[in-house]
Amino acid sequence: MSMQLRVVHTTGFAYDGKAVKSFNQARLTPQTTPEQIVVHSRLEVAPSPWTYEYRDYFGTVVTAFEVLDPHDTMTVTASSTVHTYRLPTPGPRITWADLEKPGVSDRWTEYLVLPPVVALPDDLAARVQQLGHDAGLPGEAAREVCALVHRDVEYVSGSTDVATLAADAWRQRAGVCQDMAHLAIGGLRSLGIPARYVSGYFHPDREPVVGATVRGESHAWVEWWDDGWHPFDPTNDAEPGDRYVVVATGRDYGDVKPLSGIYSGTATSEMTVEVDVTRLA
Repeated sequence: MSMQLRVVHTTGFAYDGKAVKSFNQARLTPQTTPEQIVVHSRLEVAPSPWTYEYRDYFGTVVTAFEVLDPHDTMTVTASSTVHTYRLPTPGPRITWADLEKPGVSDRWTEYLVLPPVVALPDDLAARVQQLGHDAGLPGEAAREVCALVHRDVEYVSGSTDVATLAADAWRQRAGVCQDMAHLAIGGLRSLGIPARYVSGYFHPDREPVVGATVRGESHAWVEWWDDGWHPFDPTNDAEPGDRYVVVATGRDYGDVKPLSGIYSGTATSEMTVEVDVTRLA
């Protein structure tokens, strides 16, 4: 089954006084891939900025923009229409020996490192190693790692923030999709399986009604290398389907931040985020 989804992602900033200058990067434009086609995409910023668009190292569309006039609020609205058509991915194919070959270990080396944001605590690392030992193929182990994260970590909105380390989310056994993805990535990489972070959106209803707009949010899941990138959502313990829209991929959240930047002229700001998703067809 295919779908056509419209996503409107609105981010508002309210400053405590006047922001004199603001320099930003937005990763809010969905990707066109064999499994999804971007029919329409638009990024609007108020006040009017100077903008420049490019693709980063990982292939994500980045819109850099600068607001140089004094302002006490700023609104960034990304709207897109995406046609999705995802086929089931093949089952596990490569072997443990294949992971050690240069075609995998060298080619995907940036997806094998274990920085603090995805590093596992000792107790979880030991459990992951046992899963790897018991699995006949890396793809089987990857699925078990995601199941472990889904089973043992409760999704609790607001329990963490964007700076939370995977190990901290594990210790409190609670987090959000970002934490689930980081934990799964840490587990996969500790087994020598290349894994990357995926950011995007998904329609929260299992059977979306055509024409109905629902409140959604940015979402995160993972992909591991198994003779091709294999997607999986550890938060929902499911393989992403047509309700998912891919925006960006990278090593971890730091590579795919929807909005990042700096500003000057005032001390504090408040940020609000709203995501509306509509199935069009």
